Amino acid sequence: MPKGTKLHLLLGYSWVGMMVLVAGSSFWRYEFRVIGPYSPIHILSAITLVTLWYAIRAARAGRVRAHRSTMITLYISALMLTGSFTLIPGRTMQAVLSEA
Repeated sequence: MPKGTKLHLLLGYSWVGMMVLVAGSSFWRYEFRVIGPYSPIHILSAITLVTLWYAIRAARAGRVRAHRSTMITLYISALMLTGSFTLIPGRTMQAVLSEA
């Protein structure tokens, strides 16, 4: 798909919106506590929100290379790497998948 088209913009903002919802919703989850009511997932969520802001800012400023590399890094780290943390024993998704 060509970059910079209306479809790219629509899908990009949709993806960013969903990432903001997911990262933001983690601040109300406290099952896995490490430091008081917080866990490493809260730090990762904050990093995700800041990174999304940076990527959008880069795109609006015309810094395509920075936008692209930030979004690729965010995809790999926030979705693939952090998503794998949901499979840690004792977590809800690990229990769901082990029953299937």
